[in-house]
Amino acid sequence: MPARRRLLLASLALLPYGALAQGTQGLTVSAAASLTEAFKEIGARFDAGRGSTTRLNFAASGVLIAQIAQGAPVDVFVSADAETVDRGMKDKLLDPATRRDFATNSLVLIAPADSAAALTGMADLTGPGVRRIAVGKPASVPVGRYTRQALEAAGLWARVEARIVYADSVRQALDYVARGEAEAGFVYRTDAQLANGKVRIVASVGGHAPVCYPAAVVQDSRQPAAARAFVDYLLGPEAQAILARHGFGKP
Repeated sequence: MPARRRLLLASLALLPYGALAQGTQGLTVSAAASLTEAFKEIGARFDAGRGSTTRLNFAASGVLIAQIAQGAPVDVFVSADAETVDRGMKDKLLDPATRRDFATNSLVLIAPADSAAALTGMADLTGPGVRRIAVGKPASVPVGRYTRQALEAAGLWARVEARIVYADSVRQALDYVARGEAEAGFVYRTDAQLANGKVRIVASVGGHAPVCYPAAVVQDSRQPAAARAFVDYLLGPEAQAILARHGFGKP
C-alpha cells in the first residue's frame, strides 16, 4: 500500500463520529475543538433552514488542515487561528476568496477549582506548587502557539518549559487541569467556562496574537456553493447570536 494511502487511512481512523468515513454526501465541516458546542447548535440551525445534513469534525486546527492536505473529503475548514489558514492558503488547500473571520476569543490561565496552590498570575508558574502546566502543542494546536507567545513575552517560557505537559487539543489541556493532573493550564475563556466548578480562571493572558476564528471553503470541495453558504451563515445574525451565547466575541 502506498505511503500516502496509509497516512490518509490512519488519519481518517482517528476522526470522531465517523464524520468523514461516510464520504462526500452532505456537507462536511472540520472545525477547531473549541467550537464544539457552538457549532453543534449552528450546524443544526443551518440544516433546519435548508433541509440539509452537515457533518461536523472537531480536532486541533493543525490536525484538521493536515487531514485536508492528505485528501480527506472536507468542504469547510474552520480554524482557531489565522496562521493555520494562512498555511492552507499557501498550500492551495483553501479558496482565498471565501475566507471570513467570524469570531474571537481570549486566552486564560486556569487552575483546578480545589487547588491549594496560591496561583494568581503567570509569574506564579515558577513556584514550587506548580509541577505540571497543561499547554497545547504549539506545532499543531493554536492555543499552544498563543500560550508560547504569551510566556515568551513575559520572559517565562524557558523557566517553565520543563514543567509543560503538552496536549493534543485545547480540550485535552482543559481536561488535564479539570482532573487535577496539572496544577495550571492555558485554554480559551469559552473552554474554561464549560468546566465551571472544576477549574477556576486565574487570570486573563495577554502578549500574544489576537485569538480569531477564520473559516474558508476547501479548494477541492464537491459542494462549493453549499460550503460558501455555510461560511456566510457564520457571519449572519443567527449564528452570531449562538456564538455570543457560548461566550465568543465578534470578529
